[in-house]
Amino acid sequence: MKVSIITASYNSADTISDTIVSVQKQSYKNIEHIIVDGASNDNTLGAIRAAGHKGPLISEPDKGIYDAMNKGIKAATGDIVGILNSDDHFYNDDVIATVVKAFEEQEVDATVGDVIFIKKENTGKIVRRYTAVKWKLSKFVWGYMPPHPSFFVRRHLFQELGFYKTDYKIGADFELLVRYLLVHKISWAYLPVVTTKMLMGGASTKNINSIITLNKEIARACKENGLYTNYAMIYSKYLFKPFEFLSQ
Repeated sequence: MKVSIITASYNSADTISDTIVSVQKQSYKNIEHIIVDGASNDNTLGAIRAAGHKGPLISEPDKGIYDAMNKGIKAATGDIVGILNSDDHFYNDDVIATVVKAFEEQEVDATVGDVIFIKKENTGKIVRRYTAVKWKLSKFVWGYMPPHPSFFVRRHLFQELGFYKTDYKIGADFELLVRYLLVHKISWAYLPVVTTKMLMGGASTKNINSIITLNKEIARACKENGLYTNYAMIYSKYLFKPFEFLSQ
């Protein structure tokens, strides 16, 4: 099976080299790494070249990260698609081999796993673990989704079920997972492995305005897909968020 990894980037010169290297070091070699850069005005393109990236590279203005992801998916030729952000990297060299094995042995449409968060100034320390081990479909209405960076899916489903909605600012990944996993009931499996290391401070959690925007879009995604929820239900998840943070 061929795997297409999509990386959307914008002014990512400081981090994208590690992203590229983590793909290059994968033990599974039938990988297509597509980078979609939003016409960065820093040295992102230089960093991409210096890292020895050999896959497709699209560099042009876009309408945001979800537009960039869609461009990458439409350019992909793999059987499976995964998203790897330009400031993230795979947890170890066998992530893609593990994912492919699950697709082949379990004959599923998608897989989800776990991710960990680290700080830029101390990448060896795990700050937070975001796991899908106890996640189930009924949790969507409470604002919970499996970690999107751990989501791998068969490419043909984007043509059949639709792409990321570009009129969402930071919640299109939530909407797509609701649409695929719950509404269309594609088959999926949880893999008890960490797929991705992520830097703290992503778009959905960087400040209070981002959190408010995210939860508005979660409510919208539920409504558009025929699910009942309310803000009390969605915001109740923050009572449990502290348990995701680790002290080690």
